[in-house]
Amino acid sequence: MTGFNTDRRTFLKGGMALFASSLLSGSALAAIDPNSFAKRVFHATHFGPFEGVVKDGKLVGINNMMELDARPTEMLNYGVIDRTYDKTRINYPMVRKSYLEGWKTGEIKPELRGNEEWVRVDWDTAWKLAAKALLDTASNHGNEAIFSSSYGGWSNAGVFRPNVLQGRLLNLMGGCTNTQGDWSAGASQVSLPHIIGDMEVYSAQSAWETIRDHTEVFVLVGCDPIKNNRVEYRVADHGMYSHWEDIRDAGVKFISINPQRTATDDYMNSDWVRIVPNTDVALFLAMAYHVLENGLEDKAYMDKYTVGADKWIAYVKGETDGTPKTPAWAAKVTGIDEAKIKELAELLAKSRTEIAGAWSLQRAQHGEMTHWAIINFSALTGKIGKPGQGVGFSWHYGNGGMPQGGNATPVGMSQGRNWVKGVCPASRITEMLENPGKEVFYNGSTHTYPDVKVIFNAGNNFMSHQQDTNRLIRALNKVETIVSVDVWWTAATRWADIVLPAASTLEQDDITSGGTYSNDRVYAMKKMIEPLGESLPDYEIFEGLADKMGLWAQFTDSEDKMYHIKLAYEKSSAAKETPFEEFWEKGYARMPVPEAARKWVRHGAFYEDPKANPLHTASGKIEMFCEDIGNMKIDDCPGMPMWMEKHEYLGNAKPGQLHVVSPHPWFRLHSQMDQSKSLRDIYKVQGREPVRINSEDAASRGIEDGDLVELYNKRGTVIAGAVVSDDIMPGVVSIYEGCWPQLDSKGRCNSGLINFVTSTQRSSGLSEATTANTVLVEMRKCTDPEGPNKAYDKPPIIEDATLPEISDEDMGLERLEALTAALYADMGPGEKIFYERCTVCHAPREVSHFTKQQWKGITPSMFPRAGLDEGESKLVMDFLMKNAKDAH
Repeated sequence: MTGFNTDRRTFLKGGMALFASSLLSGSALAAIDPNSFAKRVFHATHFGPFEGVVKDGKLVGINNMMELDARPTEMLNYGVIDRTYDKTRINYPMVRKSYLEGWKTGEIKPELRGNEEWVRVDWDTAWKLAAKALLDTASNHGNEAIFSSSYGGWSNAGVFRPNVLQGRLLNLMGGCTNTQGDWSAGASQVSLPHIIGDMEVYSAQSAWETIRDHTEVFVLVGCDPIKNNRVEYRVADHGMYSHWEDIRDAGVKFISINPQRTATDDYMNSDWVRIVPNTDVALFLAMAYHVLENGLEDKAYMDKYTVGADKWIAYVKGETDGTPKTPAWAAKVTGIDEAKIKELAELLAKSRTEIAGAWSLQRAQHGEMTHWAIINFSALTGKIGKPGQGVGFSWHYGNGGMPQGGNATPVGMSQGRNWVKGVCPASRITEMLENPGKEVFYNGSTHTYPDVKVIFNAGNNFMSHQQDTNRLIRALNKVETIVSVDVWWTAATRWADIVLPAASTLEQDDITSGGTYSNDRVYAMKKMIEPLGESLPDYEIFEGLADKMGLWAQFTDSEDKMYHIKLAYEKSSAAKETPFEEFWEKGYARMPVPEAARKWVRHGAFYEDPKANPLHTASGKIEMFCEDIGNMKIDDCPGMPMWMEKHEYLGNAKPGQLHVVSPHPWFRLHSQMDQSKSLRDIYKVQGREPVRINSEDAASRGIEDGDLVELYNKRGTVIAGAVVSDDIMPGVVSIYEGCWPQLDSKGRCNSGLINFVTSTQRSSGLSEATTANTVLVEMRKCTDPEGPNKAYDKPPIIEDATLPEISDEDMGLERLEALTAALYADMGPGEKIFYERCTVCHAPREVSHFTKQQWKGITPSMFPRAGLDEGESKLVMDFLMKNAKDAH
C-alpha cells in the first residue's frame, strides 16, 4: 500500500487522543516554558489558532495552543509555514505579456492565457491598468459587464477578507454582476427554505449531548465529519472529537450509507452500506414503501406537523405513476440488497434515529431531491424535532453539534449597496460567458446573463472549482480583462491578465472569531512578518486601487485598517468584558455559552408547539409536497422528492465506465495547502492527486497500487496516482477536489484536477446548482506521463521589461463621477447591518431576489452566523420585508 494509506490508517487507528498527546513532547507547551525563545506572535487561520515563533523576521515554528485547539492538524503544523515561503508566492505585480503590449490597442490575445510569459510591473502600472479596465467597461457596457467571481470568502479567516473589500470598492463605483448561491450547498440552500423553513445546510445541529443521551441510531448519508471538521470557515478548534467519542462510547449505533468507507466510519465503528452514487433518493423511497407496508408510519405526526404527505405517499406506492417504490425496485437502482433495505427501514423507523446528510448528496443532478427525501422519510416515521432524532445537514461542517452561544461577532466593513441586480448562479459561470443575453430561471425568477467584459477575482480560485475546466478556458477567451488578487500562483491567477500580489494573513493584521455556531471566541490575527517581496495586505491593495479611481476617502472612511479592526472588535460581545488592548495583547477573548444550549434540539420548539413556533414555510409545516415548488412547473424539480434517472451514473453507464466522486480533501481546504511540499509528500502518489480504486477495477485494467492512471471522458483527461483499496465499491473511484492543475502537451491535467472531466449539467432549473458528483469516466494505466507534475512551479516571468506610461488622460477618471452621481443614497440602519454582516459568507446578497417567505426561511440560519442581537435582527428583517421580491 502507499504512504497515503499507511499514514491515514495509522492516524485513525491510533486515535485522535494519541495524536494530540504526541504533540506535548514537542513545541506544544513551549508557550509556558520560561526558558524558551520569547518571540511568539498570536494568529488564527482556517486550520486553527497558534503562536508563531519568529526569529530574524522569519516564521520558523508553529506553537500549538492546547487551550484553544487540543488536536491540531498537519495543515497547521506543516502547511502554514510551507505555503508562506513556497516558490509559488507572487512577489510582485504581474501583467500578462500580450495584455501589457496591447493595453491601448486592444490586441491582448486572450487565447494565450495560461500559456504566456508574465511581465513584472510596478504597483502604479498594475493599479492603473486594473482601474482603466473597470472604468472602460462600466462606461462602455454598463456595470453589469463587470463580473465578480469572488464569492464565499474562504481565502482567509479574517473579517477583512478580499472578497468583502472588493465588493466594497466595486459597489462604490456602481456595483457589478455577482454570483448567487454557492458551490458547497447550492441546491439545498434554495430548496430547503420552501420545504422545512430554513437553509438547514448552514444551520446549527442538535447539541452533541442530546445525541449522546437520546439517540439509538445515527445514520451518516455520505457524511464524513471527522474529515471535514478538520477545517473551518473561520477558525477550526477541533472541539468536536471528544464529543463524537462520547457519543460512540455511549453505545449509539452508526450506519454509513456511502459508496466508500470514510474516516468517520473507521472512527465511529460504522456499519458500512455500499450504495451506487446518486441513488439515495431511491433508497429512501423504498424504505418509506416498506414502512408503509408494515404500518410503521406515524400518521398522527404527519397530520400535525406536515402537509402534502398523501400526495407523496401515493407516489411512493406507485398509485400516480404505476411503479411502486418497493425494496426490490430500489435494489436494482441502488445496488443494496432488498433484504438490507427492509432491515434498514425497520431499524430506522423503530429506533430513535438521527440522519445526517452530507452536502455532497445535493451536488448532483436533481440534487434538491436527496435532502428532501431524507426529510420526508424522517417525517413519515415521526422523528423531526424529538430529542436525539430527526435530520441534520450540517453535522460535517463548523463543529455541527456545538452549543449555540448567541454572541455577537466582530463586524467588518460594509460592502454597501450593489446597484446591479443581475446575477449568475455560482456554478453557471461558463454558461454565462458563452451566452450573453440568455434568460436563466433561478429560484422562481428569470434573469438575463450579462455580456461580461471584465472578471474581477479576489481570494477565490474559481478556475479550480468550476466544472468542465476546458470549456471554461475556451469561454474565457470572450472576456477582455481578468484581474486576480491572490497570494500564490493558483489556477485563477495563471489564467488572468493582471495579478495583484496579496500578502498572506501572517503579513497583515486582522480579526476573526471562532465557533461557527457557538460564536464563543474572538481571535486576533496579528501580523507576524513583513510582506514578502512587494506583496501588500488586501486592504492596501484595494485602498490603492480606490485611490487611482478617486474613491479613496469613501473606501477607507479616511481611517487606517487598525481603526476598523478596533471598531470591529467593539461590536462583538467580547468587548463587554475585555478591553480591546487586553484582547489584542493576549490574542483572544472568550464569550460565554449558556448551559441550556447543551440541551437544544433542532426543530424542537416546532415539535413542542407547531402553532406557536411554525416553520418558515408557506404552510408553517414540513412540506412533504410543496405547492410553491410544484407550481413553478420545473421539469427537473417536481414538487416532492421523486426518483429521476441521471444523465451520467452507473445505471446507464457503458461497459468500462466508472462513476467518479470528488469529496473534500483530508490535507487541504479545497485548493488551499496544495502547494505545501511537506503535505504532498505524505499523500500524493508520484506527485499527483491520489485516486481511490477498488481492487477489482484495478486488477481488470492492470493497475497496481502506486501506478499513474488516466481518468478520461469526452470533456478531458486527468492523470492521478492509484490507491488500490477494498474500502470503495466496484464501479466507483474517488479523487479529492481542489488540486492545482498543470496541462501537458496533450491537454491532460498532469496534476489530477478532477474538474477537467466533470460536467456543467445543472442540478435543476430551481437552483441551477453544480452536479460535480454526477460524472462517468473511463480509466486506464498511464504509460506516457510527460515528466513530473509542474503545477507548483512559477510561470515564466520577464523581469526587466520597459513599462508603458499610463497618463491620467488614458485613465479617464472624469467618467467615474458621471457613473456614480445618481447612485448614492443614505442607507437605513437595517440595510447597513445587512451589507455589513450578513453578506460576507453564505447568505444571499441581493434582497430583491427572494420573497418575504423565503427570507423568513433564510434568516434563522443567517442571523446567528452574523451574530445579530434581537434588535439588530429586527432592523434587518424590516429592511428585508420592505425590499423583498414580492414587497411591491
